Amino acid sequence: MSESLDATTTNADATVAQVIDTIAETTTDVRTAIFTERGHSDSVNPTGDEQLAADIRADEIFEQRLLAIDGVASYASEEREAVATSAGRLHVAIDPLDGSSNLEPNSGMGTIFGVYTERPPTSGRNLVMSGFVIYGPVTSMLVARDGCVREYLLEDGAKRLVDNEVTVPEDPTVFGFGGGVDSWTDDFETVAESIRAELKLRYGGAMVADINQVLTYGGVFAYPALMSRPEGKLRLQFEGHPMAYILESAGGASSNGDGSLLDTEPTELHERTPLYLGNEQLIERIEAAVER
Repeated sequence: MSESLDATTTNADATVAQVIDTIAETTTDVRTAIFTERGHSDSVNPTGDEQLAADIRADEIFEQRLLAIDGVASYASEEREAVATSAGRLHVAIDPLDGSSNLEPNSGMGTIFGVYTERPPTSGRNLVMSGFVIYGPVTSMLVARDGCVREYLLEDGAKRLVDNEVTVPEDPTVFGFGGGVDSWTDDFETVAESIRAELKLRYGGAMVADINQVLTYGGVFAYPALMSRPEGKLRLQFEGHPMAYILESAGGASSNGDGSLLDTEPTELHERTPLYLGNEQLIERIEAAVER
């Protein structure tokens, strides 16, 4: 490798590390926003979901701090129409407050993020790191990077490593399926019923919490294509790609019904996708049933 390539790689690694640290440090202020910005905002995000004041505040904080990092060239968020730009080589995509509808009942929420080598919309194969934060009884962060998934506990913005190699347990235990049985296609309902007979239901309305259940106990999370919405509900760039990168790095699998989510390249920034994430054998069963 040439000296210039060495320097480029080193600079990119340093930028990724700064993104991880900045998100960890920012979680304290996002926790505050969850507490203080509990009201509705009278606005919707680019895909028509109602925004809470906490959604908007979390987005503002992350944009300001992540774009201030040398090396971050753009900031794309589920909460805004356009990509915000700066100077740099790497690109951040983020769901600032996943599961914000859980704010009113005081249930699980989180932040999902990914760092790409190309400006979104782009393929999941251009991810170099992804992760999520859970604002639960404790604040924790999972980070997938270089084929390994690590878990940190966060306290006052500082992170402490608690698991150096998170992997999906081989024996699946839990499942969580979104969309509602009345909206499922016949093909998905058939395979969902067979899985339901084998595993325990864990579905909390926040993707970060449901995926963390899968990483902790083994199993599967799905938000499938629906009869009324064949494109699915969740966003590929901000939710599908980052979570697929985490699951595949942890020894699991991902699919949109026709192959890995990471192979999908959106044509629009806020493009939706069906998604299936979890133990490989379960994803294969679902994929065989719903293949698009």
